[in-house]
Amino acid sequence: MAGASQDWLEKDFYAELGVAKDATQEEIKKAYRKLSRKHHPDRNGGSKESEEKFKRVGEAYQVLSNPEDRKQYDAIRSLGAGGPRFRAGSGAGAGAGGFEDIFSMFGGAGARNARTQHPGGFEDILSNMFGNGGNSYNFSTNNDSTGGFGGFGGFSSRPQKGADITATVSIPLRKAVDGTTIKLNTASGKSVTARIPQGVSDGQKIRIPGKGNPGVKGGAPGDIIVTVNVEPHPIYELKGKDVYVNLPVSFTEAALGATVEVPVIDGGNVKVKIPAGSSTDRILRVRGKGIPKKDEHGDMYVRIKVVVPTKLSEDAKKAAELFGKATSEADPRADFIKMAHM
Repeated sequence: MAGASQDWLEKDFYAELGVAKDATQEEIKKAYRKLSRKHHPDRNGGSKESEEKFKRVGEAYQVLSNPEDRKQYDAIRSLGAGGPRFRAGSGAGAGAGGFEDIFSMFGGAGARNARTQHPGGFEDILSNMFGNGGNSYNFSTNNDSTGGFGGFGGFSSRPQKGADITATVSIPLRKAVDGTTIKLNTASGKSVTARIPQGVSDGQKIRIPGKGNPGVKGGAPGDIIVTVNVEPHPIYELKGKDVYVNLPVSFTEAALGATVEVPVIDGGNVKVKIPAGSSTDRILRVRGKGIPKKDEHGDMYVRIKVVVPTKLSEDAKKAAELFGKATSEADPRADFIKMAHM
């Protein structure tokens, strides 16, 4: 929860995130990301303990990630946990541990300057200390023997957007091509439906606006950011809007050339001409047969894989031997040997 609140006195947000009180914003962010992933309810079988920890970590991060809120939190914790305190009386009676210590936290000039610069008294000092002119925060003073002031429940804060929630989903390649709808369960137990667009790529992030953690003080809710993992396919591989496919061809087709049919990812087949003398891993481009995106298609790249039979008949063996003798001058490893000795 961002903004000052009375329960800040009882909550150690630094300990919740496992960081030092002088931790940098980057250290705070890294700690939050690590703990939120570890304790996310979806990764812990709906464990109530993990859910509570997840919420506490989120609350701590919302406060400490905002420099203004963090400054207020540090001040309140210091006042409530044995730090600098207001003491009764004025002048010498407000010496050590009095106004000077409090104003030193905010870079002020001490109680002496505070008394001269804020003749309006205690409320003016506090309102200036928090930089809001006394209009956004409701302070109350007590005339008791401690010289302290009322509870912190009167603090208010500007509206702030809720924290984003991250999630990961895995979908089959076919659904990535066509687009699909998924359902997610949030930490609060609510079900959220999201549309995965046509042609989504592996690792692409989809933002679901307004479905994250609730906002603070009337602020807008956060978003859900979904990382999409596209499951491997036995035939196709997606690279952006382009499709790669491994095409098995026989030795004869690769050697002499052929025209074969290749299945297209969005249905149907297309005829592809295999040039004579093609080797394994030669790539042929088929324009416009990739993933449709925004009224245009990517391309399909056909990668040739020469398949040699594991068992040959006697006639096939003789034919292979004759072929080997007829092509003995063509050394397939000539360049390979040269490159090995470069």
